[in-house]
Amino acid sequence: QLQASGGGLVQAGGSLRLSCITSGIMFSRFGMGWFRQAPGKEREFVAAISWTGGRSSERDSVKGRFTISRDNAKNTVYLQMNSLKPEDTAAYYCAADQYGSGSEVAEVYDYWGQGTLVTVSS
Repeated sequence: QLQASGGGLVQAGGSLRLSCITSGIMFSRFGMGWFRQAPGKEREFVAAISWTGGRSSERDSVKGRFTISRDNAKNTVYLQMNSLKPEDTAAYYCAADQYGSGSEVAEVYDYWGQGTLVTVSS
């Protein structure tokens, strides 16, 4: 299971840290990703990290503002979001990839958590 938390209402320019704690999988061997879906829009990739944490990637629109990290001892992946913008408003989902690479492609992921809602007011 994947349990995402940390969403909420924040003003533009503010920060939030999302967490996704996992259970029932060998977390340290899984690549992890964050995706988001805004109302009326398709799900999109946000950030991903490899199983070792040695490789990560972010979508262009969040580079320099969002940082993905993981703590294998805590079976948890994080998404630190700074300088939030109204266009970041969405439900954010964490996902686990058994091949460990941390892909930008949603179809690669095997397990998904429930969404945590992020609302950024202008």
